[in-house]
Amino acid sequence: MEPSKEFVFKYKGFYFGVNTSVEHVASLENFEIKDSDIFIATYPKSGTVWTQNILSLILHEGHRNGTEDMELMDRIPWLEYNIKNIDFTSLPVPRAFATHLPYYLLPRDLRNKKGRIIYVTRNPKDVLVSYYHFSKFIITLEEVPDFNIFMERFLAGKVLASSWFDHVAGWYGHVEDFNILFLTYEDMKKDLRSAVLKICNFLGKKLSEEEIESVVRQATFENMKKDPRANYENLPDDIADKNKGRFLRKGTVGDWKNMMTVAQSERFDEVLNEKIKTLPIKITWDMNSETHQLHSLLPKTSLLFSFSIHLL
Repeated sequence: MEPSKEFVFKYKGFYFGVNTSVEHVASLENFEIKDSDIFIATYPKSGTVWTQNILSLILHEGHRNGTEDMELMDRIPWLEYNIKNIDFTSLPVPRAFATHLPYYLLPRDLRNKKGRIIYVTRNPKDVLVSYYHFSKFIITLEEVPDFNIFMERFLAGKVLASSWFDHVAGWYGHVEDFNILFLTYEDMKKDLRSAVLKICNFLGKKLSEEEIESVVRQATFENMKKDPRANYENLPDDIADKNKGRFLRKGTVGDWKNMMTVAQSERFDEVLNEKIKTLPIKITWDMNSETHQLHSLLPKTSLLFSFSIHLL
């Protein structure tokens, strides 16, 4: 059940990939935050790269106009996985970072309401299926050929980034500690323009109607898959096996139904329904289902952050 130490190490209860180090991760807690810093925080396979691309298009006129040929990973580097050894202190402001860190391992300054955080969630069954396929593509992830075994590891939090449930619960449970905007993958799929406007308003970034439409058009999942800069197509061969897939695969909502058996779905629900009692959220399992909220533990002022759970 335990993940192989060849692929992960554990630091303060959280599994990291071996393409970073304990020293680097530990140093991040004292990383100096600028007021203008922006962080995209997610659990893996929850729309991180998509949100990176949206944010980059919002922030960089050259990206919107196609006049700058710059990799997305250089525009918005990974905080804990600095594989290009970027000097974070030399980045132009506003600096933007992507991270899978849990709330308690992010730089302490963020708890002083310095910087801004965009946290994106996705329904965990789609996360599971996407993660399973992704582990075949990324060489630095442990590949578990048997989907049922992978699912059990995922449910137990024995994968890189540990437990989906703990990650989401941690962030939603500490909403008052951060300057944070919550978005959901499903709402972004349903109305991308609204998501773009929410991000612009959160950042205080004013774009013209023409610029907004350009961001929305270029940030559709279909257009991103065609853009090598947005699709991480230039990852080195020692990180990605390009014969086994792409960084962006389907990007659909409800794809878990094409992978999971009825028994697997019921097993997943059994674990989810037990843990969901502590999560102040709703989950969208499928774009056509009606939503029903099981729990709402957030303060009334924070209800706008909740998202929908579909009952099967």
